[in-house]
Amino acid sequence: MKIEPKQISVRALVKGYSDDGDGGVRGYDDKLDIRPPYQREFVYKDQQRNAVIDTINQGFPLNVMYWAVRDDGSYEIIDGQQRTISVAQYVTGDYSVDGRFFDNLQDDERDRILDYELQVYFCEGTASEKLAWFEIVNIAGEELTKQELRNAVYAGPWVTDAKRYFSRNGGPAHGVAGEYLSGAANRQIYLETAIKWAKDDGQTIEDYMAVHQSDQTATALWSDFRTVIDRVKAVFPNYRPNMKGVDWGSLYEYMKDERLDPTVLEAEVKRLILDDDVTRKAGIYAYLLTGDEKNLNIRPFSAAMKQVAFERQQGICNECHKSFSIESMEADHIDPWSEGGKTEDKNCQVLCRPCNRRKSNK
Repeated sequence: MKIEPKQISVRALVKGYSDDGDGGVRGYDDKLDIRPPYQREFVYKDQQRNAVIDTINQGFPLNVMYWAVRDDGSYEIIDGQQRTISVAQYVTGDYSVDGRFFDNLQDDERDRILDYELQVYFCEGTASEKLAWFEIVNIAGEELTKQELRNAVYAGPWVTDAKRYFSRNGGPAHGVAGEYLSGAANRQIYLETAIKWAKDDGQTIEDYMAVHQSDQTATALWSDFRTVIDRVKAVFPNYRPNMKGVDWGSLYEYMKDERLDPTVLEAEVKRLILDDDVTRKAGIYAYLLTGDEKNLNIRPFSAAMKQVAFERQQGICNECHKSFSIESMEADHIDPWSEGGKTEDKNCQVLCRPCNRRKSNK
């Protein structure tokens, strides 16, 4: 990993500055991607933004910034995006500080700002080296998400096009599946989720992005994402808030089963939502598709229920009929929950730990 310190003046930074909205923000004579297309929006509040200008006016150092050196010789900001935009917006007249716009300043005041030198590290290396380094330095300001860091490392036409679909609040992915996804689109959580759903088993997100880095479009990723969401809506047509954040991508292989009957599944969803023993309602869908009861986090017997069963059995395990202390026993459903047994006193028994494990594994 090659890391080279540089001093970049504000004058050089804002040369050719442009903000094209969703098209991105550029500067440094058009050689610097300040905010790549569809990257997260400017998030500094007025107080934070003004503090950047105050720091410059007083000649105090701003925190070090990091730029990634791209293969074509251009740059992308990894850390320092919000500070950079704060400076550029002030110099280009987007806002005032203490009632004074940049153009209202005296010549010497403007020169003091334009001649101020930012401390920048130019970072160059392999994808894995850059990712490891960016994770280390990502400790100040508005912290970058892991996917924002990956986007910088694997920058290229594919990432740019993927952001068009997945990185805008109110964008295509939000419109199609916002109700089903956790996190914020402009923090790249939607994009991260889409890649998780599309990548092969055993493949990492980084592997997937490396394979597609030079692709001209991300239409295949968008198509895969739409396929999953469309199938969710077909299998579970009645939306409920507990469907938000479910790992639908990992469940897609089960949802492809054409024997699934949405009407039958809807009746089961209703039944399980009304069942007080089901404490993890978001796990209902995985349970119905996979049959794994662990997804439901069935309500355990309380300590009081266990104590009552222990006293009733006089400390004797109902399976091996040996005597144990209460600490060595576990509460168990006499009639399994899956067969209609409820988590209540009359359905509670205590078994020694080995017997309960054998019963659970049957």
